Amino acid sequence: MLNLPSHGSNPQHLFKSMGLSLPNKYKDFSANINPLGPPPALKEKWNDFYHEISVYPDPFAEKLRNKIAEKEQISVDSILIGNGGAELITLVARFLSEKKVVVTEPSFSEYEKACRANGCEIQYHQLTEPNFELRMDELLPNLKGAGALFLCNPNNPTGIQYPVSTVISIIQECKKQNCYVILDEAFYDFLLDYESYFPCINKFSNLIIIRSMTKMFGIPGLRLGYLAADPALIMKISKHQPHWSINTIALLAGELCLHNEDYVKRTKFYISEERKRLFTFFKKNNFENTSSQVNFYLLRDPNLQEQTTFFEFLLHKGIIPRHTYNFPGLDGKWLRFAIKSKEENSQLMEVLLEWRQRH
Repeated sequence: MLNLPSHGSNPQHLFKSMGLSLPNKYKDFSANINPLGPPPALKEKWNDFYHEISVYPDPFAEKLRNKIAEKEQISVDSILIGNGGAELITLVARFLSEKKVVVTEPSFSEYEKACRANGCEIQYHQLTEPNFELRMDELLPNLKGAGALFLCNPNNPTGIQYPVSTVISIIQECKKQNCYVILDEAFYDFLLDYESYFPCINKFSNLIIIRSMTKMFGIPGLRLGYLAADPALIMKISKHQPHWSINTIALLAGELCLHNEDYVKRTKFYISEERKRLFTFFKKNNFENTSSQVNFYLLRDPNLQEQTTFFEFLLHKGIIPRHTYNFPGLDGKWLRFAIKSKEENSQLMEVLLEWRQRH
């Protein structure tokens, strides 16, 4: 299983790596994108965007930065726009070059990959299944001598949101130890109950917040995200960014999406209802899942120590989950699923019932 793709989506690569033919019909549960698709307003304006492609994009993304600053009530100089969360993680990794970096695991594999490429020493802080609780007393020893801590909240791949008091305590302790905290909030806007950490930017010069706009607004093909931190820190990180790394269409789409609050509310309600329906089914049919609060979750058959046969069964049925072989601490013992449309989620449940009848 070592040659499996390191990300979800693009299922043709997964099937090829396993020596299988991609079925004509399949449902891809491996990418955590809003199942409602992009906001309708984006389609309405799409033709207008065409007239802008002959113009170079604003390298400073001033309009979008101003809109974010207004919405989040922070200085515009505290914001850096990036070509998706992936570029922002890469920029932070370049800034952290050759430092000791602590990564809470399981977590997004790109942190380690980007940091290793920049000569960083990686140390894992392993959370324990099935609750994956983040405990300050267990984390503290790993912070000694560390230059940075990567913390994904809500966490990918578990979908678990950490308590605000715990996160604040970690930021405070890291500041005492001259350690940066990179708080990845790629899925924050799927949470029903969210308390913003943006006010902390003015209090803690060691805090870096990363957000993605592709997940909630269903635009991963455009690549758009932003980073928030103390202005002096933004200046240092931005020096590593290529000129014109964000295209014009992405910037225009971002400006349009940012204040589409009705769409966000509708998405949150839909995800919440489908999540309840799925989790009720899992409990009834003896499947174990993480207590996710967002649009994806980890799932396993507790009768199996390792989920390979379960994974292969789903693939043969045209159901494509995200494997977890490259998440330290999970090592294939769980599968990750996105919450999709009602019809697709029902199809998943039908296949799971078939599995349960056989096992």
